[in-house]
Amino acid sequence: MIYIIGAGLAGLSAAVALAGDGVAVTVIEASAQAGGRCRSYHDPILGMTLDNGNHFILSGNHAAFGYLRAIGSADRMIGPEEATLDFLDRRDGARWRIRPNQGPLPWWLASPSRRVAGTRLGDYLPLLGLIAPPKGRRISEVMACRGVLWDRLIGPFLLGALNTDPREGSAALAAAVIRESLARGGRSYRVRIAHPTLSAAFVDPALAFLERHGAAVLYGRPVRGLAFEGDRAARIETAAGDIALEPEDAVVLAAPPWIAEALVPDLIAPDRFNTIVNGHFACAPPAGAAPMVGVIGGAAEWVFAFPDRLSVTVSGADAIADDDRDDLARRFWNDVAAVHGLSSEVPPFRIIKERRATFAATPEQDARRPGARTRWGNLTLAGDWTATGLPATIEGTIRSGRRAAALTLEGRRRAVVR
Repeated sequence: MIYIIGAGLAGLSAAVALAGDGVAVTVIEASAQAGGRCRSYHDPILGMTLDNGNHFILSGNHAAFGYLRAIGSADRMIGPEEATLDFLDRRDGARWRIRPNQGPLPWWLASPSRRVAGTRLGDYLPLLGLIAPPKGRRISEVMACRGVLWDRLIGPFLLGALNTDPREGSAALAAAVIRESLARGGRSYRVRIAHPTLSAAFVDPALAFLERHGAAVLYGRPVRGLAFEGDRAARIETAAGDIALEPEDAVVLAAPPWIAEALVPDLIAPDRFNTIVNGHFACAPPAGAAPMVGVIGGAAEWVFAFPDRLSVTVSGADAIADDDRDDLARRFWNDVAAVHGLSSEVPPFRIIKERRATFAATPEQDARRPGARTRWGNLTLAGDWTATGLPATIEGTIRSGRRAAALTLEGRRRAVVR
């Protein structure tokens, strides 16, 4: 039996990979539902199902789409056929749309009508500093974090990707994002948003897949401890009783880093985290509304249009985490109304603050990320906080689960050979 501690996306990814290979799996989840930070719930005030955050993936996220294909929900990610993205600068009212070409040779930068408004071709050359930056450097140490291009595209893009002030962010993590998106051409970074909800795309189909493959998911079972004997984990201690591990059993620990540190002796993991604030408004978008619009110089950073609501995301939001929700709603709605030409009257809303949304993607915190292997032969780690090579993204999370599953199977094969 493989026991997976945590039913967030990392745990579900590991479980799907293992169960799909015919391995017996039991998932142990502390809360009453699966999904972790990638979850949806019915909001009684707005009378609709909301996502806790406005997560999205890119068309080139191969691990994420591999997972979605495995559970049969790849068709629930929707978005434009081309990598277009609209922006509004609240400071001067300027609007523009970037329209990258599909292939990796970025000839679109030579066209003023396709690139960021107010930029010149030469403005994009500093991005070369993010192709292969020296290890341990901040973004501000490898490129100038100023100018029109920075303000209107690179800064907001990296803030969203890292959930960290991009000037302080890890150049290596930023480079990984750029290599897997901008550097591969438009066909690799078309935005894909879960429809109708995150749970409907990433969680519910995974649970159905696990049920079909005989896996068990145990809810309301917080793990209180792991007992170790020699070079292996010997027992899982839960609120509902202990689970003794047989010699052939293994554990994938896919819990948040602060929980993992409490369970695993001497584990070093990220210990600084940043907030994401989301706002959901019970207002259907106008016909033809862009699914995602970047806002420059406003309170909101990204505005999302769903069939039944308009939503806002602000990354690296520690500075506003304690602000009054009514005040945040007014500020956010001013931007939403400007983006879509709507009335200034604030519709019913819900503000969601995720205070430990992701680890702070600085060089120092990146250096604290452990690999999936541990010194115990039957214990592996999974989660966006492990050393995936990416910041805390859905793609990195799913890769971590697949990596943990592969190492677990490898360990079992070695044990059989011995």
